[in-house]
Amino acid sequence: MTQIDELQHRITAALDRVAQGVARLEERAAAAVPEAPAQPGIDPEDVARLQDALDEEKLANAQLEERVRKLHETHRQEIEALKAAAQPAPAAPTVDVAALDLDLQRLRQSNEMLRATNEELRRALAENVGEPHLINKAMLAELEGLRAARSVEAAETRAIIASLTPLLEAAAAPEEAN
Repeated sequence: MTQIDELQHRITAALDRVAQGVARLEERAAAAVPEAPAQPGIDPEDVARLQDALDEEKLANAQLEERVRKLHETHRQEIEALKAAAQPAPAAPTVDVAALDLDLQRLRQSNEMLRATNEELRRALAENVGEPHLINKAMLAELEGLRAARSVEAAETRAIIASLTPLLEAAAAPEEAN
């Protein structure tokens, strides 16, 4: 039993020495940490560059929102025109409304991504922190928005062609009869 007491006493003493060593290391680490500056260095050129990038993103976002609004109006008018036309042309190509809808959804999603990225850029500017990855993210969102807008424009073009084809064929038919 005395050996157990002796071992216990030695272990306790060793743990005390370890605790004292850890306390000394913590004191040294606390003394070695320099004071953080009260305000991080602000580079006016970076702020101006980020502000310009933010302004460009705001402009692109406004343009995309206007395109979406116009597309909605055009889509609504096309639907009303199709409902008004009681008799469809037999040889008329069909308008792929589902594809147009998917393209519009893709455009909406890219606009949301662009809005979120712009918000992150605004926060970074407010905190005076230049975040290059946010600029890259914003450019990717803008590219996706442009691709989606191009896809919507192509779908609109196909819809317009599909709508005009029967009218052109009908207009050409009486001329051919003469």
